[in-house]
Amino acid sequence: MRAVRVDAFGGPGVLEVRTLPDPVPGPGEVLVEVTAANVIFLDTLIRGGAAPDHFPQTPPYVPGGSVVGRVASVGSGADPALVGEPVLTLIDDGGYAERVVVPAEGLVRVPDELRPLDALALLVDGATAMMLERSARFAPDTWVLVLAATGGAGSLVVQLARLAGARVIGAARGVEKLEFARSLGAEEVVDYSDPGWLDRVRSVTGGAGVDVVVDGVGGALGTASFGSVADGGRFLSYGTAGGSFAEVDPAEAERRGVTSLGLYEMRARPGPDRSDLTRLALEEARAGHLRPHVGLTLPLERAAEAHAALEGRRVIGKVLLVPGDS
Repeated sequence: MRAVRVDAFGGPGVLEVRTLPDPVPGPGEVLVEVTAANVIFLDTLIRGGAAPDHFPQTPPYVPGGSVVGRVASVGSGADPALVGEPVLTLIDDGGYAERVVVPAEGLVRVPDELRPLDALALLVDGATAMMLERSARFAPDTWVLVLAATGGAGSLVVQLARLAGARVIGAARGVEKLEFARSLGAEEVVDYSDPGWLDRVRSVTGGAGVDVVVDGVGGALGTASFGSVADGGRFLSYGTAGGSFAEVDPAEAERRGVTSLGLYEMRARPGPDRSDLTRLALEEARAGHLRPHVGLTLPLERAAEAHAALEGRRVIGKVLLVPGDS
């Protein structure tokens, strides 16, 4: 089979298609013919060797942590009725490939009403968005600032906040992304490449600040956005596109009564597990309440372009690799 392999850490050019042995399902496992593989910003960090402490990975390896496809065969102990079923699955790595072997118990069936690529767009980011919704506690007529409002998770958070009746300020970079944020339901938009973007946020809220910040950027932008939270509000940070998670002074947060939660803290809180959150996101999409957006699909041979597009912030919505395309 064809797969994208990283033989050494480096820039996008280290992503090269190789011919590898076909995987064979063992007991309790299934072989999935991959329709599409998810590409996320974290993949670019790992490929560049920038995340060894949190996400240790040693070349050579095949990137990719989630795919959609059809079950081609099953190992002993797995249900033969799964053959032919359209499924989603998380994997430790190896998703940038034509075929993967995964445990049968981890499969999520693709709802009949959803395109497989749309379902895949919800497997990781949909679960993240549902987790953020529960942590944010969106409420009617409250102001919510969403950074990276047109990204895979951010675009879903905008929609979930609007469904709850909140007033959304979508923060992104460039006219095209701001227009897309409005199409998702953002009442106001701000371009965070503008030095005065935080002043604009304060102006929109009458100087009071926002009730909730959902930060999908991190770094300096995410850290700066903490200042826009009203006293008693909530600050949720899950993104590292800015190079790191946002840094919040715990003493300042306590003084102002701001609840500040990072990605790992949100994941550790009691509540539905990731598979349950994924199913909730799929149900919301099936019911027409969530609209995932796939902004770029490329064949395996152009995986380097996919990574470069993510790193260059050139994509609205999800980036997927489609093994069958050429």
